[in-house]
Amino acid sequence: MDMSGSHRIPAKRETVWEALNDPEVLKACIPGCESLEKTSDTEMTAAVTSKIGPVKAKFTGAVTLQNVNPPESYTISGEGKGGVAGFAKGSADVRLAEEGDETILTYEAKAQVGGKLAQLGSRLIDSTAKKMAEEFFTKFTEIVGGPAAGGAPADMDDELDPGLAEEAKRIAMEDAPSEILHAIDDAEHAVEERLHKAEENIEAAAGRNFLGGPMVWGLILLAALIVVLALAS
Repeated sequence: MDMSGSHRIPAKRETVWEALNDPEVLKACIPGCESLEKTSDTEMTAAVTSKIGPVKAKFTGAVTLQNVNPPESYTISGEGKGGVAGFAKGSADVRLAEEGDETILTYEAKAQVGGKLAQLGSRLIDSTAKKMAEEFFTKFTEIVGGPAAGGAPADMDDELDPGLAEEAKRIAMEDAPSEILHAIDDAEHAVEERLHKAEENIEAAAGRNFLGGPMVWGLILLAALIVVLALAS
């Protein structure tokens, strides 16, 4: 997965550079970040909980800064492991350019995922990664240079593409444990049995002309069928 972008930050380049190297600022900006500690001038450890489609996991890993050229550029690389969910690793070249009292931040990133994450499909992964990047830079701009003109970052769940949601739902059903699928089958069977029993009781009552006879009970049966199907779905 390749990704690139640029953001205008209303702050001096030195200020932006310091913020990009401040663990507390980065922790506040990274979606789902639970901890971020600087172990040396060029190394950090992090723990991030992230959800991509039906897969949610806590990733722990290390981040390294390379090709450091303050306050202009550096390369950030790292790898996070999320247990059975899989892993994610990648790197990004970050550059800062002065433009008056503002700073233009540009980045070019490459990432790779494995395990269950790799089964989700590139569309879902790319869409989620781009939303997380946008959320990070919106928050970073607010902290370093004040609120962005666009306002608060949009909720990622509210913007999820309906097609991606259906893809995630399909994958979740395919990966569901057999016990869950059996439970769904049992529930459907129970609904069918109750519907059949209700039909027998209604037929018996209709034969006795109870509450208006077969026509009224036919309407009641239709209404009961609609309710049962709604609950089953």
